[in-house]
Amino acid sequence: MTGVRKGLAKVEVGLRWDPSPAGTPPHDLDLVAAVYGAADLHGVPLHLVHFGSRSPDGTITLNRDSQTGQGFGYDEVMTLELDRMAPELRRVVVGVIIQDTGGGPRKTFADIPGTGVRIREGYTDLAQGGFDSVPAATAATVAEFTREDSGIWSLDAGLRGFDAGPEEFTRTMGAVR
Repeated sequence: MTGVRKGLAKVEVGLRWDPSPAGTPPHDLDLVAAVYGAADLHGVPLHLVHFGSRSPDGTITLNRDSQTGQGFGYDEVMTLELDRMAPELRRVVVGVIIQDTGGGPRKTFADIPGTGVRIREGYTDLAQGGFDSVPAATAATVAEFTREDSGIWSLDAGLRGFDAGPEEFTRTMGAVR
């Protein structure tokens, strides 16, 4: 899942995974987006978008939220309307967090079958892949959208694993690599 694509307007990030076996705690994966301003591109996000929230300006929304992975296709879907974002918003990092369901040891991507992510604009797939390259991670960034001085948004799709809980991940997901 790599590549750079320029001139983006409205993109969709989809996340899928298989449900846990009967009698075991559910797998709960969540999409999260961190939005950064021009003054601090790698520090504290201006806002976070995750389950139960959306960006204050309505340009990033979580359209579908699953807590079990049951269903067909992509279980969680987030829409980013990059072309509608305020000019001072210059960077959006999208990640995936494995939520602790309280049913035993913390799960990693190796513990969850059928994981996958897809990034698309309209009907065009920009990037897709799984989490095989970060099996020991409990969270991962999957995409970074950046706005050039000209106003054009570009996508750098790449997987970067973290061994962090939700709070730590959302604080560090946009840090300089």
